[in-house]
Amino acid sequence: MKRFLLTITILFIVQSCSNIENQMILTGTVKGLKKGTLILQKIKDTLLVSVDSVIVNGVSSFSFSEIIESPEVYYLYVRLKDGSLQDDHIAFFAEPGEININTTLKNFEIDAIISGSKNQAQLIEYNKLMERYNNKNLDLIEQMFNAKKDRKDSLIMAIEKKQTKLLISRYLATVNYSLRINDFELAPYLMISQVYDISKKYLDTVYNTLTPKVKDSKYGRALESLIQSRSQLPESGLIK
Repeated sequence: MKRFLLTITILFIVQSCSNIENQMILTGTVKGLKKGTLILQKIKDTLLVSVDSVIVNGVSSFSFSEIIESPEVYYLYVRLKDGSLQDDHIAFFAEPGEININTTLKNFEIDAIISGSKNQAQLIEYNKLMERYNNKNLDLIEQMFNAKKDRKDSLIMAIEKKQTKLLISRYLATVNYSLRINDFELAPYLMISQVYDISKKYLDTVYNTLTPKVKDSKYGRALESLIQSRSQLPESGLIK
């Protein structure tokens, strides 16, 4: 009996230590939020599900504690005191450790400053890189609008070629960025969320460079599944 109790105690201690190691402490403030509910959500089996919520009543600060089995993207929403859910939300890369989000109710998503997540820091750098491509694409969209309005067919074709070239450049930039951050769970996430329809050889290249812990992560396994599913189909993809 004593041995049984000792075994149970050891298992409980091991489990508790494991939970602490995998625990995310999410804190922050929402300036301007007096009354409402902050809702923490994530994608589970392709559905957005709520994992926790915190009621805000007079104090704009908040705190969540969540066990993170594998770093992944979480979402923070606000439900106002009248019960309505705000349209905008904050997406961030959750991982074990302390993460802080400070924002405002007025510009909930735009004003968000996120710190403490290593994957999030890499995601911010990636978004800065992509901003160049997005700005160029906006310029091309405007040029296309004017060309169609003026019915300039030759110009339309030239702009379409530029758009395709820009898209290919953006895809290759994403692949190269993923290769540089092969020790971050963000790497496979970018491949399955941003360039999932690229040629399989690029998916293979990134997957093969991932570190073992990243391959075993949620997004690492998802990338592996994507590659396996693509193996059953004829070679395709934006870039051969």
